[in-house]
Amino acid sequence: MIGILRPYLQYESLQDIPVEDLLAKGIRGLLLDLDNTVAPWNDKSLTREVIDWFEKIKKAGIRACIVSNNQRPDRVSAVADVLGIFYVYKASKPRKKAFYSGLDTLGLQSTEVAVIGDQLFTDVFGGNRLGMKTILVSPIDEKEFAGTKVLRFMERIVGRKARFTRNIRKA
Repeated sequence: MIGILRPYLQYESLQDIPVEDLLAKGIRGLLLDLDNTVAPWNDKSLTREVIDWFEKIKKAGIRACIVSNNQRPDRVSAVADVLGIFYVYKASKPRKKAFYSGLDTLGLQSTEVAVIGDQLFTDVFGGNRLGMKTILVSPIDEKEFAGTKVLRFMERIVGRKARFTRNIRKA
């Protein structure tokens, strides 16, 4: 069980992920968590660094789609529209259907796509089950949904560190 919770790569933040590394690993698409990965939880604001990172991936030809468990389409679309990317809301991650919806939206195979998120039990577990590369980042902020706090406790039990070093595993 622990192996399926192990991310392929780990970075401190989204904008620390080198676009060149994604391309070198054959990644043509990204499924990204929204809350505390792209933007703070329940917040539509984006940093200039995040916006610039998305511009870089688009220029590199990498497609992106937010796959969020957030129930409010206006919240998810507000961020996706600013970034000029696709989105799936009410995803119910880690269910496979959520990730298949993202793959269909991108028009790519699971082997060409990486999942980027801040949670082991939703993002990493879900992506690993479908054979996608998974990239774990630290949460942007400590403020988060009450259910996520329970999952954070479980993450500590299985050995997740609070902060990460860059790129823990290369393949």
